[in-house]
Amino acid sequence: MPRLNKTELILLAVATVAGACLHFLYTLLPCVATALVAPVRESLWEHIKLLFWPYLAAALWICRGRPTALRPWLLALLLMCGLLLALGYIYHIALGGEHLTFDLALYLLALLLAFGLPLRFSGPFRGLRWQIPLAAAAVLGLLLAVFTLYPPDAPLFWDLSGLRTWISHPL
Repeated sequence: MPRLNKTELILLAVATVAGACLHFLYTLLPCVATALVAPVRESLWEHIKLLFWPYLAAALWICRGRPTALRPWLLALLLMCGLLLALGYIYHIALGGEHLTFDLALYLLALLLAFGLPLRFSGPFRGLRWQIPLAAAAVLGLLLAVFTLYPPDAPLFWDLSGLRTWISHPL
């Protein structure tokens, strides 16, 4: 089983701390620029920014000078964002869970998996199928921006700070 090297371990720690700091960035500096990279409300959708931007920066650093090496990292990013949304939806919306411990554990698990998963692939990462993670990550980044500015009224976008259970929201 491949292991993270020293640089990857350092970047994992930096991404973890950066994601935690991003949680408070918009509160400290409320503007459009910070809203695009930090959560502006306590919704499941907004919280994938905590994983997306720090992990993307770490992956770009790890794969610098090797553009095709970025593709499995982007695939892992997409899978972990999906994992955060799916498990967050089940816990917070369907089950009405409110514990911060769950959110922290899920965030750390997703980051650990996101750093470990790309090491399971071996290149070369060429061909059309490896273009899909690149395109999908770009689309996800664009959707993060659009839905920050214009959030739809859907469960993934509900502000859960005052609304904690599926029972209390009119469906």
